[in-house]
Amino acid sequence: MSRRRIPPEQRLLADISIVDIAEEGKGVAKVDELVVFVDKAIPGDVVDVELLRKKKNFAEARVHQLKKASSHRTLPFCEHFGVCGGCKWQHMDYDAQLRYKQQGVSNALTRLGKVDTSAMEAILAAPQTQYYRNKLEYTFSNKRWLTNIDDAQEGLQMNALGFHVPSRFDKILDIEHCFLQQDPSNAIRNKLRSFALENSISFYDLRQHEGALRNLIIRTASTGELMVIVIFAYADEDTVKRTMAFLHQEFPSISSLLYVLNHKKNDTIFDQDIHVYAGRDHIFEEMEGLRFKIGAKSFYQTNSAQAYQLYKIARDFAAFRGDERVYDLYTGAGTIANFIARDVHEVIGVEYVPSAIDDAKINSELNNIGNTKFFAGDMKDVLTADFILEHGEPDVVIVDPPRAGMHADVVARLLAMAAPKIVYVSCNAATQARDLALLGEKYEVRRIRPVDMFPHTQHVENVVLLMLKK
Repeated sequence: MSRRRIPPEQRLLADISIVDIAEEGKGVAKVDELVVFVDKAIPGDVVDVELLRKKKNFAEARVHQLKKASSHRTLPFCEHFGVCGGCKWQHMDYDAQLRYKQQGVSNALTRLGKVDTSAMEAILAAPQTQYYRNKLEYTFSNKRWLTNIDDAQEGLQMNALGFHVPSRFDKILDIEHCFLQQDPSNAIRNKLRSFALENSISFYDLRQHEGALRNLIIRTASTGELMVIVIFAYADEDTVKRTMAFLHQEFPSISSLLYVLNHKKNDTIFDQDIHVYAGRDHIFEEMEGLRFKIGAKSFYQTNSAQAYQLYKIARDFAAFRGDERVYDLYTGAGTIANFIARDVHEVIGVEYVPSAIDDAKINSELNNIGNTKFFAGDMKDVLTADFILEHGEPDVVIVDPPRAGMHADVVARLLAMAAPKIVYVSCNAATQARDLALLGEKYEVRRIRPVDMFPHTQHVENVVLLMLKK
């Protein structure tokens, strides 16, 4: 259905009650037969809204005036709330966030997967709702996003180091303080920006693809180690050396100081060379006595504390006896595989990204784990009947796919293997529900528990235990 133009006299709707939360985190209202999704509104609000887009059965809107505040409303703690694309639920108290995340998982599993969620376990809350991320990526831009306060200032410089403004790929919101990552993350970002401005180092132009400074990645670990990666675009050798020397001198605690020269049109560094300026090319993370090597390209759950809880729930659901052969599909850097290895006979991990498999093997060696095997390749191509014949049928399968869920061929292979247990970890309850519906041919859901990995956002992880039907 094509988008409808809304006549000016029909754009405002008065005294609208917000009754629910949509999957993408927007408030939901119902006006006659029309469902209205309202940005930054929460259940219990009564608002006047301005319609932005309208289709046959639904519309998108924003709050024009807050008439009555929900009892769940709270004051956002970040000055960038509402402009920055992150932490969209800062205006909702944390208890309500948990309630609506649990409700969202239950609705998706019930509606899309026909799963009975009556015995669903309570969502696991995050013990820390600020400074919980171990990785942030910032962007340099010469096209600063101007706020209302900025508009009032004359001669404002237009360079920025911060986050993308939603729906504006070339506009960057300059960030002063971010509540997502612990110190010295903010100090590094702010001092690097000041150094670049004072030394007239050019910020990247995302449309023209020119400029010296492009991205900044900061990774922290529970061990206290710190990785900083500066991504340059078109910078001369002297600029690179001066910039890296400045960071090394200002922040001697950096364990791994790296840089990248990226001339491509996209920001990904997975196909780029990593240069070590100072320290090691990696940092270490720890979990339950295990050490994990984290490089510039390594994948590791971005909330370290909750990742540990997530893996413990998966292990609890699997209820290992000690003699099992486990297939860990979408193993990533082998974190789950190595985490459970001492509880089982053997773990076989499969992952699409070869560099992640290299990390998985290194992490096994690092922890003197000898009962893991890792294989790289497309899951639907690797997990064949011959592969299973060679490595043995699994007693337990753990799957942790990307947001898109599992390929239909992988689901079919799981049904053919008919392992007694499947533990399904997901960051997208909708695609998880779709896969559960397909697996329902042979499996029944026994346990469900969501985990809040990302406070102040609508995102949630979910763990499901499936048992083969008798």
